[in-house]
Amino acid sequence: MRIIRDFQFVDPKDRGAVAAIGNFDGVHRGHQSVIDLAREAEPQAPLGVMTFEPHPREFFAPDAKPFRLMSAEARASRLEKLGVERLYQLNFNAALSGLTPEAFARKVIADGLGLRHVVVGSDFCFGKGRAGTAEDLKRFGEDMGFGVTIAPLMEYSEDTVSSTAIRRALSDGRPRDAANMLGHWHRIEGEVIGGEQRGRELGYPTANMSIDGLHQPAFGVYAVLVDVLDGPHQGSYHGAASVGVRPMFDGSHPNIETFLLDFTGNLYGATLSVGLVEYLRPEMTFDGLDGLLAQMDADCTQARSLLATL
Repeated sequence: MRIIRDFQFVDPKDRGAVAAIGNFDGVHRGHQSVIDLAREAEPQAPLGVMTFEPHPREFFAPDAKPFRLMSAEARASRLEKLGVERLYQLNFNAALSGLTPEAFARKVIADGLGLRHVVVGSDFCFGKGRAGTAEDLKRFGEDMGFGVTIAPLMEYSEDTVSSTAIRRALSDGRPRDAANMLGHWHRIEGEVIGGEQRGRELGYPTANMSIDGLHQPAFGVYAVLVDVLDGPHQGSYHGAASVGVRPMFDGSHPNIETFLLDFTGNLYGATLSVGLVEYLRPEMTFDGLDGLLAQMDADCTQARSLLATL
């Protein structure tokens, strides 16, 4: 997969693609259906996705609470697995955000990237002030020489499949509902960083990862599926993970600490992808370490039993 970041300097071989357009946070089932429509629109053309970095919400409200379901790197990895050949990850800045809908269609889609066909969701908005609609884009395409397909929104239960609905499910401690909308387990990816090694001292060494910049799921303990993506221990494992601030130890900065079942080894510096499968319990405090250890034993037993059924 090739990543193109500037619509004003595009290699000729990266023009002529069919691209799905959107933020693709989470790359959920609705996003996947839009990508599938792009794949089907002109099968002989390169399959592309146009997205933006930083996310427009981050650009307009940089001090707002973190909301992203995945980092740009995790999104790119997921899109590549779906067969995307061109990722137009455009730098979202004042100049781009100031383009009128018509100017965006002409300067970015038609002249800049030279896209043959684009696919957007029916709720797609674009251009300065989000003034342009999917129907506007279709009209511009007719004048500027690119095709437009408008994809219907996807439903799950009584909710529209959306990044917002997935965030709500995760905040409520419902990772399986999130997974049903995502089409895959919600994963937190990152490098294993040094911690205070309390887990190792207690007989439960954990791989610690930052969740800075990401939407925070309900704090507590989860049964998880873990992929070690690089290093000597590369592979897939079962585990139990704690997301939160470690109230027993007066923690204040949220992170995720993952204990891999039946694993021995050093994971410092490795990149992990931790999939949240089941919410086991909320964060708790205990009268002492004996109570904490008994609960950790119970958590791992429950996680082992649950994950064995997958």
